[in-house]
Amino acid sequence: MFLADVNPYIPAPPYLNSGDTAWQLTAATFVGLQSIPGLAILYGGLVKKKWALNSSVMCFYAFSIVLVCWVLWGYNMSFGAPAILGGGILGQLIGIPHFALDPNQIIGQGNIPLAASGMPPLRFPGAAMMYFQFVFAAITPILIAGSVFARMNFKAWMIFVPLWSSLVYTVGAFALWGGGWLSQMGALDYSGGYVIHLAAGISGFVAAAVVGPRLLADRQDFEPNNLIMALAGAGILWLGWNGFNGGDPYFANADAAAAVLNTNVTTAVALLCWLVLDMWSTGKPNAVSMINGMIAGLVGITPCAGYVDTAGAIGVGLCAGIIPWLTLNLIGQRPFMKRVDDTFSVLHTHGVAGLVGGLCVGIFANGNMIEYLSTDKKTSAVSASGLLYGGGFTQLIHQAQAAAFIIVFDAIATFIILKVISLIVPLRASQPEMEDGDLAIHGIDPIPPYPPLDIVKPAT
Repeated sequence: MFLADVNPYIPAPPYLNSGDTAWQLTAATFVGLQSIPGLAILYGGLVKKKWALNSSVMCFYAFSIVLVCWVLWGYNMSFGAPAILGGGILGQLIGIPHFALDPNQIIGQGNIPLAASGMPPLRFPGAAMMYFQFVFAAITPILIAGSVFARMNFKAWMIFVPLWSSLVYTVGAFALWGGGWLSQMGALDYSGGYVIHLAAGISGFVAAAVVGPRLLADRQDFEPNNLIMALAGAGILWLGWNGFNGGDPYFANADAAAAVLNTNVTTAVALLCWLVLDMWSTGKPNAVSMINGMIAGLVGITPCAGYVDTAGAIGVGLCAGIIPWLTLNLIGQRPFMKRVDDTFSVLHTHGVAGLVGGLCVGIFANGNMIEYLSTDKKTSAVSASGLLYGGGFTQLIHQAQAAAFIIVFDAIATFIILKVISLIVPLRASQPEMEDGDLAIHGIDPIPPYPPLDIVKPAT
């Protein structure tokens, strides 16, 4: 006998709102699609043919292992009760690690110690919050992978991802999103410009330096094996970002809609900036660079999507479109920068773009944008305004302080983690593996060469 035969209608708990719950699960799925298959397809198309399979497998592994760590300890380290490590706000750096498997936490109300004052209780279950926050945790090491493709030992990657996710990601997430000291100070990160993208850019650059460069032959010749495939992955990434930023108000409300609109406006402006700058610099449009511009725009709007109006979103698009392009094409070409082989320039497209977007909160934030519907009135969740909206330099200073913490902590922690791993397994793949790629690592060439046209026999 089915439960429905006894009671055909099981009412939802009083706190649960079906619209909010449905949107939160949908937004989480959009973000998950950014990782698999989005980034797996994008990376698989951008890398040299012999690395197409390995790059995608690294994505799927990271997605899986982070989920297991997340429900066992990572979620509560990021959003649980704080571990008191000393006096003052600096004594609360991380949540107490413990299982997120209790039925009360899974089906109960998904509240977290939100930094946004005046925000009413969430109207969906804890499981929706856990999964939504997981897909953010999962995509971050996948972004780091873009810095170390074509030479990192897969076994080292298997150890690195759970360690980095547990010991580095959780600290930034708790500090800015879980009620930690940066949020108490007043720093804002709407959807991960610092927690995800600045962290990935800095950690990826450190990882690329510690692991070492690709083979010289790969550095000299690393042409994309399938640009149309890469553009398909980029398109999934772009539209998946609607869930990335649209889900972070935690309500299916006006701010979610504004965040989605701002996300797309900023991305379009940044993409066009890179396209025009490339044509001005080289005389030709560049498809790979255009994808980088798209990513820089998506990253740039992420920390401020719901804090800016659409005029501000255009301003963020110009900043995210121009500044990372300049750092990549000017500073990135300096000899001291080229010593570090950051395969897909994650430092610039994610690290610099995330930093720019985070600072843009202190410039373009409009305190009238965020409103949440509570039981009796609308209350502002963010009262701070940026420099251009009469807020002075206060918010900009908070944003700079938060960025400095993420940069310093993530760089040091990533370096230590990699050095510890190197005592267990080599960080670099073996010479035969780097020469043969997928064939040596996975025992298969996923894209076998086609026979020359002159020996193809006609059908009889």
